Amino acid sequence: MNFALLQNNVQEFICRNLKTDITQLILKGSPIENIQTTELIEQLESKKKCEKKLPSWFLTKNIYYPNKLNIEQTSSEATAAYKSTLINGETLIDVTGGFGVDDFAFSKRFKNVTHCELNDELSAIVQHNLKQFEIENTNCVQGDGIAYVLENTKKYDWIYIDPSRRNDAKGKVFLLKDCLPNVPLHLNALLEKSNNLLIKNSPLIDLTSCINELKNVKEIHIIALFNEVKEVLVIVEKDYNNSIKIIATNLDKQTQHFNFTFQQEYEFTLSKPLNYLYEPNSAILKSGGFTAVSAQFQIDKLHQHSHLYTSENLIDFPGRRFKVRQTLPYQKKLLLKYLPEKKANITTRNFKENVASIRKKTGIKDGGTTYLFFTTNLKNEQIVMVCDKM
Repeated sequence: MNFALLQNNVQEFICRNLKTDITQLILKGSPIENIQTTELIEQLESKKKCEKKLPSWFLTKNIYYPNKLNIEQTSSEATAAYKSTLINGETLIDVTGGFGVDDFAFSKRFKNVTHCELNDELSAIVQHNLKQFEIENTNCVQGDGIAYVLENTKKYDWIYIDPSRRNDAKGKVFLLKDCLPNVPLHLNALLEKSNNLLIKNSPLIDLTSCINELKNVKEIHIIALFNEVKEVLVIVEKDYNNSIKIIATNLDKQTQHFNFTFQQEYEFTLSKPLNYLYEPNSAILKSGGFTAVSAQFQIDKLHQHSHLYTSENLIDFPGRRFKVRQTLPYQKKLLLKYLPEKKANITTRNFKENVASIRKKTGIKDGGTTYLFFTTNLKNEQIVMVCDKM
């Protein structure tokens, strides 16, 4: 850390130039003695990335920022806050602490939090920033978090792990055993140190594969922010051997939740398109609970593999809702009769062509207030639904 970056004149320069073109600043060089241009640019770029993602950091004085890659890889403040509502207790240790955003949230739910970070500079940065937030119940340990847990005699209410999805030998990876640290390898030893583990995974991880790599999985939480899946969280409880609960949550203006039991058989019904069409939010789509949606909301699927739903009467639904104006066979001339401006929002589900191909063939431009859903119906016919968004 270069503590000179926290001087008043440097902080004022950073705040004053948040909207200045970075290229111009690089060409001009650093106007402040003993501060390198690269150091200034790093603080500027990282602070800018925090404005929406980490507003508490952005608005707090004298925050020291790591490089922008650390900011990109960390949890958002919104997902960290939600995550912290899932667990509580006396003690928690985060063995892969990073920039400390999750521990900032956990510190409000636990009496004592331990933040472990292998990178000595990042560990020092987190320690400094905790002081700016006046957080006194979080202890920073610089070193290997897994080794720290396994080599001391302490036990914790919760162990939190956010494995790195980058492997020097394999590049970007999605199996837990290929991540760092290797959670399946250390699982038994970790469960001797705590009865509860919370593991953060890539949004691209396969749920079945993840469950098969672990044991004692109790819950899986799929977290989307503004309909974009950000995290897949796995709760492991020592000796747990019952059914696994899947919770799909979309954090938006109104938070949407959908719960079901993993691998349970749910009754579902099929129907031709009725008055209303429903598209589940991205968290539900990631969860794979498609028959559970039909069963719980008592609405029909259009096709076993289409994952679009329909009903005669409008219902509350965790996703987008549409009024079906017309249902057509997939024929260019027929479709364009309903689009005099040749403009529409297009979605494909279980359809033979992608959006780009459809636009190229039909000449339909993006935009407008009409929504087109290209899909397959219960008779395995390719259809187009012309809709208005509710």
